[in-house]
Amino acid sequence: MSLLSIFDAADYLSELLHRAEELKKGAAPRRADGKTLGLLFEKASTRTRVSFEVAMTHLGGHSIYLNPQDTQIGRGETVADTAMTLSRYLDAVAIRAFKHSSLMEFAAHSTIPVINALTDREHPVQALSDLLTIKEKKGGFDVKLAYVGDGNNVCNSLIGGAALVGMEMAVATPKGYEPDPEVVRKAKAISDRIEVMEDPHAAVSGAEIIYTDVWISMGQEEEKTKRIRDFRGYQVNRELVERSDDALIMHCLPAKRGLEITEDVLDSPASIVFDQAENRLHMEKALLERLL
Repeated sequence: MSLLSIFDAADYLSELLHRAEELKKGAAPRRADGKTLGLLFEKASTRTRVSFEVAMTHLGGHSIYLNPQDTQIGRGETVADTAMTLSRYLDAVAIRAFKHSSLMEFAAHSTIPVINALTDREHPVQALSDLLTIKEKKGGFDVKLAYVGDGNNVCNSLIGGAALVGMEMAVATPKGYEPDPEVVRKAKAISDRIEVMEDPHAAVSGAEIIYTDVWISMGQEEEKTKRIRDFRGYQVNRELVERSDDALIMHCLPAKRGLEITEDVLDSPASIVFDQAENRLHMEKALLERLL
């Protein structure tokens, strides 16, 4: 069993949320003594790396950080050969890759569970943790979530997650930056409460939660000037927030203060961004318990 997409958790999402809540309240984790998680990361990370490493420590297991530049994959070894080799050593692997195709190729040749720790298509562990945070703050999913900004990997996984739990979600992106159409199609086949639009004001109207992410992700630095111009009007600022229903503010971090979100909103009492960050740990412990 692997978690390559948020949709892979469909059959056990409710159970996963419940278990993460138990673990956060202090329940004893199921032990993973002698188990080793590999962290094969092509991209830099703070929350994903640290939360997975701490999660394995809490379970009694061990983790190994694998930078491609320090392994043979950085010298040209194929993804397939790497997957078949690491499967002989590890009990599971979390992959943070530039291309979703690399993750899928690795999973196709792996005999151990593979976790999508971020690709250009999805970031399911982030979305799972966000659902935990929403459930914790709102008591369930009978709320409206507005996502404003880039229809990126986080947005894609949130769309899938919202559909799976029946939560209303409005996504506002500039033209040309919409979420993955296949993800939207799959989500709408599950739920009729997903809407994609261009108008951020319409998206946040009646919203109880407003979510945003960076406009310039890793690997997009050359597009910075164009992206800042294209996303003008999509900043989560005080004016936009006031059009909502006293919304809580979410951001997966790191944030570019003054770009996609203003400092006063990010640091406001309505901001729950660091609760989100903490919940990565509890959700990943629940996930690792299940996969290991």
